[in-house]
Amino acid sequence: MSGLAAGIRLAHFGKKVCIFERHNAAGGLNSFYSQQGRKFDVGLHALTNFVRPGVKGTPLTKLLRQLRISRDEFQLSEQKRSRVCFGPNGETSLNFTNDFEVFESEVARVFPNQIDGFRKLVAKVREYDDVSLDAKPISARQVVREFVSDALLEDMIFCPVMYYGSAQERDMEFGQFVIMFKALLLEGFARPFDGVRVILRVLTDKYRAAGGERRMKCGVRRIIPNGDRASAVELDDGQTITADHVISSIGGPETERLWTQPTKKTVSPVGALSFVETITVLDQQPAALGWGDDTIIFFNDSERFDYVAAQDQVDPRSGVICFPNNFAYADGQTLEEGVFRCTCLANYGAWKGLPETDYLAAKAEWYGRIQASALRFLPAVDPTALRKATIGTDMFTPRTVEKFTGHLGGAIYGSPLKHRQGRTSLENVYICGTDQGFLGIIGAMLSGISMANYHILRGS
Repeated sequence: MSGLAAGIRLAHFGKKVCIFERHNAAGGLNSFYSQQGRKFDVGLHALTNFVRPGVKGTPLTKLLRQLRISRDEFQLSEQKRSRVCFGPNGETSLNFTNDFEVFESEVARVFPNQIDGFRKLVAKVREYDDVSLDAKPISARQVVREFVSDALLEDMIFCPVMYYGSAQERDMEFGQFVIMFKALLLEGFARPFDGVRVILRVLTDKYRAAGGERRMKCGVRRIIPNGDRASAVELDDGQTITADHVISSIGGPETERLWTQPTKKTVSPVGALSFVETITVLDQQPAALGWGDDTIIFFNDSERFDYVAAQDQVDPRSGVICFPNNFAYADGQTLEEGVFRCTCLANYGAWKGLPETDYLAAKAEWYGRIQASALRFLPAVDPTALRKATIGTDMFTPRTVEKFTGHLGGAIYGSPLKHRQGRTSLENVYICGTDQGFLGIIGAMLSGISMANYHILRGS
């Protein structure tokens, strides 16, 4: 999405642009696929940064203005409610909606001795310039502890923002923390009724209408340097394309390896954090099984939230549950089938080298274990009733992520080292997307816009 946004922005200003996409579908980490006649979203639990019409100066409104998109084109419907649940069975819970006052009141209810410090933290988040391209990196944990002294509240704040955007184990850069805190809690969640396909359709239509060229199933094999600049790109089929500028949305280490061999001097380390996700399709709405109106649930069963690469193939102690059915869709629309998604941290190395039979067996085993872990944080449902209601399943692993996105190590959020200005060792090659540092779907598109503006259009 960052590449599409950059392409739209450049094409609007008369630049000759071509997007090269190795896959047969657009979207990268936020795409979709078909299986047994069903369309499944990849990556999209929810579009973050949602604000209601009339709210100005936010990432969503900036994006719509820069790409000349009407907000009605995205067809966004708000979440109903979400929560953060900690404890072996979710004994401590903080609810939140797209009205921040709900979350603030929940913190006051559960952590009355922390509310003053929490409000001061929120004030710092609101005033912080999270889109500055010159910001110095500082530890988010360090900053948060200046205001919040209760370790449980600290972890409950970090759990959702880390699961939705952190490429760093156990901590985040404060600017990235601010981006995600605003995106999830100060702004909120929404979703088009037809999922990510709506957003991709709008972007690709805008790009074509602006005169942009797009080549699918056409990857870039190599960037050809000439001194300290790139002179061309070589495609998978051997064709060479000359270019004045190259913007790469494939990730920092992945981009660098298009013109250098990986060495200890390589600038961007490969990310260590990857996920598995199970998808369960139901013959009824989740609410009909007794699961209510929860949209997204972030859970953790341990004394401390340990956001780190799993030691085993999967770490089911924490994770994210998503019910795409539980958005307030327009005109009372409901998804035809129920969908129950569970995401947990995984270990790329433990999945990568498995023989196919062992790989399939591991998926089958972990599907059950992940679902069992997640069910502890939902109202109890009779196991037999759940089995009868289940009409389809799927699961992706770090191996799936690497295969379809090219992200080394199956790293969902890329490298822990971000390039805020998008610069590389080649003067006219720039990074946009996750490894530039703007997070979430809206953040990814703003990253593409920012890099196009900053490096190419600023001098036009």
